[in-house]
Amino acid sequence: MHFTDTVYRNPYWPTFPLLQITQGCTHNVCKFCTMYRNVDFRMQPMEWIEEDLQELAESVPDAKTIQLLSANPLALSYEKLVPILEMINRYLPEMEYIYAATRVTDITNKTVEQLRHLKALGLREISLGVESGDDWTLDRVNKGYHAKDILEQCHKLEEAGIDYWMTFLNGVAGKEHSLEHAVNSAKIFSQCKPMIVGTGGLTLFPGTPLLEEAQRGEFTPLSEKEMLIELKTFVENLTCDCGFITHHTISGKNLTGPGFLGRKDKIIAALDNEIRHGNMDIMAAIRKGKQTL
Repeated sequence: MHFTDTVYRNPYWPTFPLLQITQGCTHNVCKFCTMYRNVDFRMQPMEWIEEDLQELAESVPDAKTIQLLSANPLALSYEKLVPILEMINRYLPEMEYIYAATRVTDITNKTVEQLRHLKALGLREISLGVESGDDWTLDRVNKGYHAKDILEQCHKLEEAGIDYWMTFLNGVAGKEHSLEHAVNSAKIFSQCKPMIVGTGGLTLFPGTPLLEEAQRGEFTPLSEKEMLIELKTFVENLTCDCGFITHHTISGKNLTGPGFLGRKDKIIAALDNEIRHGNMDIMAAIRKGKQTL
């Protein structure tokens, strides 16, 4: 298999097989991320993709799912994606679900009809690294789009029938804009129909501009308790019924699973309990041990 850089994949999706069709990230300037900082974005050579599929056809000929890599493979144009998905179906004829993580901006250059065709070829579920629905925060961390773009592109996915995840990056606005980040993100997410809302807590990794800004006093990170308060505010204002997953900040069993609205009160109560009685030192130690997003 032609894996050219560190493999990052959604741990909630089937972990095998994986197929790399691009290298790096098209954007690569988010202030909190170094995952692909030294990797130029490019499409994998088609001969590599075909060789990998030939290998998978021998090892897992009855595969029904596959996860596309790397950071945002759907940045490829519709015209480039179609032959790849057709090749996947040719070599793996039992294929049912093709998964991919991607950026909001990667949907922009595809029409609803094109998205419908990609779904017919197996692209059933994608994860959008939204991070925030607050324009100040999106600009602050160089996400490269605004709240209106999130709404427009998510509504296109809904019209095309492609399921999608939305991520909320807890803590990314710092103390300076925490409340607005939580409330405005929930407002934007609630106007969409995500299959899953996933939340992760900000970690300031070495080499990230956000850490350098924090060291210069230009960004004030939230404490572990403040992260929980922000997450609780986000949950209180979230009104879309979806699956709900949280990690990095807290891992209580009743915080993860389907039917968010039916469990919302329990989630809020669990967060309240953690805010009042949680061991913040343990949470901080867990975060300190993280190596990457």
